[in-house]
Amino acid sequence: MSHLVSAAQLIHLQRAAEHGTGSVVRLLDVRWRLDRPEGRPDYVRAHLPGAVYVDLEHELAHRREPQDGRHPLPDRDELHRAVRRWGLNDGDIVVAYDDNRSVPAARLWWLLRRAGVDARVLDGGIRLWASEGLPLEEGDVRPAPGSITLVTDDDFEALTIGEVDSFSERGVLLDVRTPEQYSGAQLGTDPVGGHVPGAVNLPAMATVAGDGRFQHPDVLRRIFATAGIAAGSDVAVYCSSGVAAMHSALALAHAGIRARVYPGSWSQWANTRGKRVAVGILPSGQVTTI
Repeated sequence: MSHLVSAAQLIHLQRAAEHGTGSVVRLLDVRWRLDRPEGRPDYVRAHLPGAVYVDLEHELAHRREPQDGRHPLPDRDELHRAVRRWGLNDGDIVVAYDDNRSVPAARLWWLLRRAGVDARVLDGGIRLWASEGLPLEEGDVRPAPGSITLVTDDDFEALTIGEVDSFSERGVLLDVRTPEQYSGAQLGTDPVGGHVPGAVNLPAMATVAGDGRFQHPDVLRRIFATAGIAAGSDVAVYCSSGVAAMHSALALAHAGIRARVYPGSWSQWANTRGKRVAVGILPSGQVTTI
């Protein structure tokens, strides 16, 4: 099952569906960024024909307490209601896209794959689609409610904060934030800076080419090898709040490497008393306790 589709591949899937030789293709627009979390205005101005808008902050996360992190996973029932609201039915192929190097689209991909849905990401997003002169439309798409039933795919495993504690003793714990965030030089919005002791740093954007598309799988494998990751490695990924981590999980999947995700990420870890924090550029670093 593919994880990424090009514009040409998406068109092929849509034509196959139109001719009755392929599954129905549902497009989901999940534009979001830290400095502009509300992507609906951009969506209304222009989106891929037939695409339904997905609100990352309210549909792909569930607001709780600070110790749960900034983007906790939505409850199962919440996600079930959302996917039906987007018009999804059993057997549909879902293609998600955004305008932010596939970061928010990857969160939607991961949540839907974890729920047993054939979800893929449009590589390069709406920017590449538009640059190729392909059609866009304006306005809001309100589909008829779907009837999809979610299941569970054990290949897409979410780790709890307790499971992350000793992960680096048996596998590679990957911190995909910037080097400044990893080292603790940049505090951000969390009460403490640094990283989980034992975590290796590899920024998420290292896996993306200049045009916003993911690097070729061979290139990705070489990139991940610099962090000690190879085929068969036991890998867990975290970021600031659980969004970019799923982008790196997608890059790993594109390279043929399975990874677990720690959704709470640093925003949960840094708000939990008793957790150890390492600062500096080394995985062990200088360790203190919150």
